[in-house]
Amino acid sequence: MGRRQGEVDRTRSAILAAARDVVSEHGRAISMGTVAERAGVSRITLYNQFGSKERLLEALAAGMSPRAGNGPAPESTDPRDDLRRHIEQVCVAWSADPSVYRRLESHLLQGHNGEHHALAARLASHDQLRPGCSIKEAEDVIGALTSFAVFDRLHKDGRRSPTAVAEILMRMAAEFLA
Repeated sequence: MGRRQGEVDRTRSAILAAARDVVSEHGRAISMGTVAERAGVSRITLYNQFGSKERLLEALAAGMSPRAGNGPAPESTDPRDDLRRHIEQVCVAWSADPSVYRRLESHLLQGHNGEHHALAARLASHDQLRPGCSIKEAEDVIGALTSFAVFDRLHKDGRRSPTAVAEILMRMAAEFLA
């Protein structure tokens, strides 16, 4: 079974790599046939792995997520440092392949709500939120600041480095911090 699972994993990786390339070239208007051909698999294999184009795109977006495979970041003693590190990591991740991220729908690029909530709660527990700022508001602001759309607006076409974008985002975050 182990050898079979390795083959399934390699096939899945080949399909996701092909989907990434096709999305980069054609956007969301990809065909499953084109992805299957590029991956060197049959359409049946593609559908067996993902079931639908939407689920394929969801898997692609999840695999490209700034935290994919990394798990939650270790906490420091200062939640502001955690916020800065999160923003920096997201900016570096978004800069890796913006042409693909631009072509994926924004709802596919979500998925950090739990991490954003935990970070907002840590900021609140350390009295780091401005008076009147709820944990939910802080969570929403963190989500907005670390979204691809905001990153892309500030970085588009490399006009600013990921580090420069992270600095801008931290200055914006200061509005909800104490």
